[in-house]
Amino acid sequence: MTQVNKALTAFQVPIIDVTTDEAIFEGEGWDAVVVIATSLAEIKQDEVSLLAAHASQIDFRVGKSATLLFAPGLAGGRLIISPVTDSDNEYSDVRIFAKAAREGIAIAKAAGATKPLLVVPSVTDNRFANAEQVAALACGQELWQPLEARESKSLQPSLTAIGLLNTATHSLLLNAAESGRVLARDLCGTEPERMSAIGFAQYCVDAFADSGLAVSVVDQVEQLKAQYPLLSAVGRSSFDVARHHPRVVKLEYVGEGPITKTLFFAGKGVVYDTGGADIKVAGSMAGMSRDKGGAAAVAGLMKALSILKPKGIKVIAELGLVRNSIGSDAFVTDEIITSHAGVRVRIGNTDAEGRLVLADLLSHLRLQAQTAVNPQLFSVATLTGHVVRAYGGYPALVENSAAKKQGVAATLAEVGQLWGEPFEVSRLRPEDFDKIADKNGAADVVSSNNGPSSITARGHQYPAAFLIKASGLTETELAFTHIDIAGSAVEGDPLYGKPTASPLVALLQFSN
Repeated sequence: MTQVNKALTAFQVPIIDVTTDEAIFEGEGWDAVVVIATSLAEIKQDEVSLLAAHASQIDFRVGKSATLLFAPGLAGGRLIISPVTDSDNEYSDVRIFAKAAREGIAIAKAAGATKPLLVVPSVTDNRFANAEQVAALACGQELWQPLEARESKSLQPSLTAIGLLNTATHSLLLNAAESGRVLARDLCGTEPERMSAIGFAQYCVDAFADSGLAVSVVDQVEQLKAQYPLLSAVGRSSFDVARHHPRVVKLEYVGEGPITKTLFFAGKGVVYDTGGADIKVAGSMAGMSRDKGGAAAVAGLMKALSILKPKGIKVIAELGLVRNSIGSDAFVTDEIITSHAGVRVRIGNTDAEGRLVLADLLSHLRLQAQTAVNPQLFSVATLTGHVVRAYGGYPALVENSAAKKQGVAATLAEVGQLWGEPFEVSRLRPEDFDKIADKNGAADVVSSNNGPSSITARGHQYPAAFLIKASGLTETELAFTHIDIAGSAVEGDPLYGKPTASPLVALLQFSN
């Protein structure tokens, strides 16, 4: 096992299926019982129900806010009731269980528990069909710590395991998903020198050692310039600094049995975005080491697939890793650069660099998809401020006409809703294609306007039109869906908040 794999495994808290109510009692190996319930009446275990009901008579917080109770006879003598609020609200979704689970597991950790048992009583509302799994995954999000802190402080996981009391078996899926999410958070959240394009690529190579995935890295300068001309334009100023050279990571998963569908993912991995010649000013460069969240999420998805090993599918990914540096050799607006697909692109703004990276990746994937079984293409990127302006913390799905006919965005949105990673669905319009037309005809397309996307009408929709044109997808009937995760890649503080690995879980469920 590589050092990276050891680090990933060491810091992941395993989830263990528990199928008997006897586990709630002292002596069964657990040291706290954490109940995530919509009401005290929903608790099925008599011992827990009676204790909670009695406590609620003398402490009105019980059942209304997360509370630790002294519980002789129960595991560890600790009972934590973390209520799920607002379940009667017709607009609520399964994330209310995730919120309650995070509050409960945080109390368990602070109380000194190291092996808590999570109890999520089943509910009949279909909106909450995956409440157990979503609650368990939320614990992983709550417990993750940054890679730099783990290394510098020699941090170890505060918990050794989390039990999930249920009648089904969820642990394989949940542990696979969380393994991918740990990798994705590390890749997205680590500072730009440690997770440079070279560092990101090597972290992936190490993380996928012995995974069964086919892994390769494009690292030769001349090959990058010839095969990824738009990506190389973004990285042009970085070529003078050896440690900042771009990379393209290629990953492939092939499931057992006859292949029934093939998924292709392009991940934006701008490891640091200065804005280039259109430099970010007034403090807006802070946090731009997180502009690699798309590539990180795709890498995490591939990690999860390598563990879960779903049959009958093939998944191919390309991660474009590049630093958008400023310097004497930086690319500038008004340049016309020919993409891998042979499309002449006029640069409208060097701070709209992510779509250039994705266009070349998608062009390579397009060639493979043309002979694949039931292909669907996706791009995943922290692409625009406009998607945050439009949808807040929700990622957007923007599909081409072929994907719309197949119902790709509608299906993915439904999956995301049930798994606590909801999407908003946007539509491409003729105006989006008009916006990328080069008005004087010198180029085939313009990459962007020259203003911030957040104040540009249809600022997150029209980049999908650019991707379709610049990657050569216009000339095909291939289904393509663009996923803009700029609002969901981190939580809390948009600059330094905890990475979420969004939308890894939804994509994993969609893939199966």
